[in-house]
Amino acid sequence: MGVTFYRFSISWPRVLPDGTIGNKNQPGINYYNRLINELIANGIQPVVTLFHYDMPKTLELKGGWLNEDLIQYFSNYAYFAFETFGDRVKTWITFNEALSICQYAYGYGYLAPGILDPAKNPYICGHTILKAHALAYRLYELLFKPVQNGRCGMSMFTTWYEPGSDLPDDIAAAARALDFELGWFTNPIINGNYPKIMREYIGKKSAEEGLATSRLPSFDVQWQNALKGSSDFLGINHYTSNLVKAISGGSPGWQGDQDTVAYLDSNWESSASFWLKVVPWGFRKILNWIKNTYGNPLVLITENGFSDNSEAGLHDVRRVKYHKDYINQMLKAVIWDKCNIEGYAVWSLLDNFEWRKGYTEKFGVHLVNFSDPARIRTPKSSSYFLAKLFANHEFS
Repeated sequence: MGVTFYRFSISWPRVLPDGTIGNKNQPGINYYNRLINELIANGIQPVVTLFHYDMPKTLELKGGWLNEDLIQYFSNYAYFAFETFGDRVKTWITFNEALSICQYAYGYGYLAPGILDPAKNPYICGHTILKAHALAYRLYELLFKPVQNGRCGMSMFTTWYEPGSDLPDDIAAAARALDFELGWFTNPIINGNYPKIMREYIGKKSAEEGLATSRLPSFDVQWQNALKGSSDFLGINHYTSNLVKAISGGSPGWQGDQDTVAYLDSNWESSASFWLKVVPWGFRKILNWIKNTYGNPLVLITENGFSDNSEAGLHDVRRVKYHKDYINQMLKAVIWDKCNIEGYAVWSLLDNFEWRKGYTEKFGVHLVNFSDPARIRTPKSSSYFLAKLFANHEFS
């Protein structure tokens, strides 16, 4: 396809089965070494994510990301990865979509380990992950970056939130939704603390519930300093947009705390995923929001993609159009708006296991025959479209 980089994730339990550096799985380590070496031999730079939902079972039994002991366990794992692969890997991502981990695994019980406690757990999980990121980043900055000349960041899930009307309350609601979603993890690693609006709203609602302290934990000065500036680039995973309006009286938790409700325009084109509508103009808007809110940081688009089902087959013309339209909006953000965007990664290279949706939703630009033991992979129309775009650097 002519790509210059390939993003993949290391499975923590595949290399350290019980999560500790005292128990290494050499076949797993060998696999990643072969992958990295083969990529480099073909002129492709590896971009490596350390945590993409794979938790060693022994650590989950300790409470997973609800237990702050995981900060040190993750730091040890990161040290192992930097030391083992960092001579060749120059771009590291500590966490992929911390919001999704905390919301769907520890809040709404949608992903493993399936814990249902939306009022408190997501904020506890997020607090632990942010500390783990900060410690890993500072470790890399101190011990490995001067020698390996690499960089380290974090990948965020973000939707564009468009006000549902011109009413001031709905405009303010859309701004809150952006701070509660993208700002939840981005503001701490850039500015050292949660967005002010999150601290105010959750603190106020916690007091109204009779709680002595906010359900959103606070960082002391030491952690604020460790977090501030703990990113050499900002990874962005973007797929779609929502409309937002202001409400009040929601249940305690991430959605209710922000006094907003998000919804989809029925006129927007659908995909195979209920949540993913095709809204290209939202891509340019979120990139400009990042530029204007955070001082135009270096951005790497780490995920952008479209889902269909098996009926689409190899001729995935809707995916071709999705990527063409979204890339066009990204280019406008770069050329016209001067957004500082370095690269673009499609989700995904292959049809894969999409969590609770299994193999029913397809994001890949290559079709995988899952009924064949050899897992034969065949390029789709979108693969040829992207290969031509990457080669010519222009739309035909």
